[in-house]
Amino acid sequence: MSVGKSSKRCAPSAGAISVHGLAQLSTHAERIHLLRASDAQTCGEFVLLWLHHAVRAHQNPALDVAIELAHFLAKPLLIYQGLAGAHRFNSDRHHSFILQGARDVAKQFAERGIRYVFNLEKSPNAQKVSLEGDAAGKSSPLRALFGNAAAVVVEDFPAPPFPRWTRALAAHARGPVWAVDASCLVPLRSSVKRFDRAYSFRSAQAKAQAAAIAKPYPELRYQGGLFAGEIGFDAFDFSTPIADAVAQCAIDHSITEVRDTPGGSAAGYARWDAFKRAGLARYAARRNDAADDGVSRMSAYLHHGHVSAWRLAQEADAIGGAGAAKFLDELLVWRELSYHWCAHQENPEVLAALPTWAQQSLSDHKSDPRTPCISLEEFTRARSGSALMDACQTSLLRHGELHNNVRMTWAKGIAQWSATPEAALQTLIDLNHRYALDGNNPNSYGGLLWALGLFDRPFSPEQPVLGAVRPRDVAAHARRIEMAAFQRKVTRPNGPSQDVLIIGAGMAGATAARALVDLGHRVQILDKARGGGGRMSTRRSDALQFDHGAQYFTARDVRFRRWVDAWQLRGVLARWQPRLVSIDADGISDKSEQLQRYVAIPGQNALVKHILSDLTVRFDAQISRITRDSGIWQVFDATGALIAQATQLLLCVPAPQAAVLLTEYPAALGFARATAMQPCWAVMAAFEPALPPAFDGAFVNTGALSWIARDSSKPGRNSALDCWVLHANAAWSAQHLEDSPELVSELLLSEFARITGITVEPTYVSAHRWRYALGQRDNDIDGHFYDTELQLGIAGDWCAGGRVEGAFLSGQALAGAVMRAAPVVANAVTN
Repeated sequence: MSVGKSSKRCAPSAGAISVHGLAQLSTHAERIHLLRASDAQTCGEFVLLWLHHAVRAHQNPALDVAIELAHFLAKPLLIYQGLAGAHRFNSDRHHSFILQGARDVAKQFAERGIRYVFNLEKSPNAQKVSLEGDAAGKSSPLRALFGNAAAVVVEDFPAPPFPRWTRALAAHARGPVWAVDASCLVPLRSSVKRFDRAYSFRSAQAKAQAAAIAKPYPELRYQGGLFAGEIGFDAFDFSTPIADAVAQCAIDHSITEVRDTPGGSAAGYARWDAFKRAGLARYAARRNDAADDGVSRMSAYLHHGHVSAWRLAQEADAIGGAGAAKFLDELLVWRELSYHWCAHQENPEVLAALPTWAQQSLSDHKSDPRTPCISLEEFTRARSGSALMDACQTSLLRHGELHNNVRMTWAKGIAQWSATPEAALQTLIDLNHRYALDGNNPNSYGGLLWALGLFDRPFSPEQPVLGAVRPRDVAAHARRIEMAAFQRKVTRPNGPSQDVLIIGAGMAGATAARALVDLGHRVQILDKARGGGGRMSTRRSDALQFDHGAQYFTARDVRFRRWVDAWQLRGVLARWQPRLVSIDADGISDKSEQLQRYVAIPGQNALVKHILSDLTVRFDAQISRITRDSGIWQVFDATGALIAQATQLLLCVPAPQAAVLLTEYPAALGFARATAMQPCWAVMAAFEPALPPAFDGAFVNTGALSWIARDSSKPGRNSALDCWVLHANAAWSAQHLEDSPELVSELLLSEFARITGITVEPTYVSAHRWRYALGQRDNDIDGHFYDTELQLGIAGDWCAGGRVEGAFLSGQALAGAVMRAAPVVANAVTN
């Protein structure tokens, strides 16, 4: 059977009433939430279990219920897990942790005789599925699997986007769909109301929690057959190195895996056992000291379900003492309070989720001045100016975790220093979920929203910005902890720190450098030009300026769009909304487009300068050759002098320029030579008075030109005259490659006059030859080259579609390759 093509209508099973009754008779009846209560289908070849946050083969209620269904229906059990959805936080960090856990559980299910399959989508974000849409896009095999299963069991996991995804998928099922809580000791659906305070939840759940701890977990043995049918896709082969698999995915490669926290049950329980031996007894006394190692660091393993909350609770309870009591209060009260709250909250990502008093107070103080007012980019890159806030963010950036006590202060700082309460909430969600391995968890929402009043009461007198929401002073907290020790702890390398030399200070080189430096690596950059930018250069002459290279850029990919939005908020970028036309042999016609175009302010090179700020860059570096000796790359200038050296060398220059330096390195040379690059002549002309055309930009499909634009129409430009840029097409540029700038200017201005009818002489004119302007390499958006043995890499817009966006993503991908290639830290899980 091909699960992707079945359209057969199935008949209810003969035991339909009993199937419905099974939900009430199940060992975990109180955990089952009926998403689709129809009868089981006789034509389904399997019972499907979809796992995503209960990824373990032991003490797993979702697995147990699926086994019960499979036994009752006499169908084999098929377990699906995947990374196929367009999740907004897809990155090397999350993918690696999830795949490591999947590799562990695949072995466990194989030992139990259960078929388990994992679907790894190389381009999950390409499906453009929003959180309001359905589960993993139209191409996801889950739709077909749901539609062809006799019955489906899913996790009752209440954090976005999974409730929406699950409901959408359930609509494609023909048999019953049961959601099972596999996270909490006290079942989610046992709460008939939403608890707003920890003390009331603690009081209401104490007996049920004690009973759950005291009761041995009833493991079920699977006695069904192994499903051997078609699944409709190629399951991931776990013999594939995970780093190689992650490298092939179109995800955020600048957020590298956390080397001392590998995923999986084995790693999780190793860390737990170490904590029981050395930390649990002292947990109550040490847990609030962020400079100490007094916490369990188990939250990532609990979030992904690699370890069982039942086992942790029962073992801590058996040990006893003040440390165990405090640990159990955190595990069973604060953690489960957030899960139960999310289960009763439709959308935890809006201010409307807060208590009414908090909403009103934050609204009343919305116009209060923020001192300071910090942007998302400054928060992200640990550039807020506060030593404690920046240390907290560094911990998230490099290690994917943040000590719980300072996380509360970090969250309060963001709440106080963001432009609005709405911006504060979105920044909290973005930074926590994107970088923390335990992010996007119900417990995350509980903690983040606490900073805005959740699970709390009003405080008086009211304070600026927060109003009646509990204040928490960042500077005061910094004085209470040993900041030097905390900073040493969070700035430690995530794996060995690399010495990296980058040639090329355009978008690709700047992006790679920025990602590496933010993660603690040492980077130096060389460029032959007088300033950064590459093809995003800006030519200035007296009171005139011209973007004579890249005219604008777009943001089609979500990974680039996030930064574009952040730069726009900081005023580095602005939208350019030109009046566009198309010019062909038949004349001029309007070219209306919905595409959003962006430009840097005050010139295109401003964006690269912004990314390069505080990085080590040497300009006017004329490089003649490179060599590698004893594992060290050496770079020499035109005089033969050694000007730089490092263990890693990244070339972020046009392919022909890279090829000149790579003659002794065949693989890299082959990559560079496989790309044909075409030239482009650019003419810059200024007119006074302004020219009459009723357009700002034109795509030219006739004659020598390919593009003309009124550069002074872009936002933030302050040129004294009407400035225009003319780009010749590749064929004409190649034909006139060696012509003088004066001749090229004359010829292209004549062509400009021919197609527009304008014969006004410019008051200023200049021409620039882009010898290597357009790459023709047919590659994906993350195109790059990296040789792990030589520690040699290549990136650039020509590797990834030729656009500014491609240069950015190529640079990010190359930075990710450098970080993935670093040696693994020894004794990782106990550190």
